[in-house]
Amino acid sequence: MASRRHVIADDLRTQISTGRIKAGERLPSEAQLASRYAVSTPTLRSALAVLQREGLVEKIHGRGNFVRHPLRRITYVGGGRTPTAQTATDAALRMTVRTTHLPARGHLAALLRVSTSSPLTEFLCLSHEGKSPHSLARIYVPRDLAPTDSPSESPCCEEVLVRLTELRPPPAVVQEQVSARFPTPREAATLRISSALPVLAITRVATDTTGRVVEAALLVLPGDRADALFTHHTATEERGTDG
Repeated sequence: MASRRHVIADDLRTQISTGRIKAGERLPSEAQLASRYAVSTPTLRSALAVLQREGLVEKIHGRGNFVRHPLRRITYVGGGRTPTAQTATDAALRMTVRTTHLPARGHLAALLRVSTSSPLTEFLCLSHEGKSPHSLARIYVPRDLAPTDSPSESPCCEEVLVRLTELRPPPAVVQEQVSARFPTPREAATLRISSALPVLAITRVATDTTGRVVEAALLVLPGDRADALFTHHTATEERGTDG
């Protein structure tokens, strides 16, 4: 026999799929829904959590639960010189960037292979679909490779990536580590996703011919809207290219 939370989730899911509750519409308050279904508030929240994990419902702090618009899927394309995510209609995603100067600490010092307190620049790129956060990336570079004219807030992440490519030496080696995990509380809050929704976490480190790390990127892509694609060239293909 299905649990009460799944019965409630099924009913709300049906209302959403049939259009009785429309995309962008706010659900009744948790207290109202709990009363309607004659359950406790924890049981009702558990049912909503099921829909939040599925990407059907988004909880916005201080405002309530809203039906999400259909999520646009993106594909992370690995192996390139810059971290990229592609979608069939990229224009639908709006991306902003925030620039911060900070000293290397802990895992950042290890990731960029620099001494503690070495000056770094962080570029926090956050994409939005409509008003909803979609995915985020944190890009770190040694301070001397960062644009000196970067404003603290910029409406376009692509412009920053182009400037980084112009300033740094071409990477000789790019390593990408992909893992599936649950988001940190900060990531869940930034992306407005359930802490129980797995994310695709990609750590990308680029080094130049001297072995110096010229860029490290930490990407967080919610699993309900992201895929990863990696293309590897065989030795035969490489010899054919050289010839």
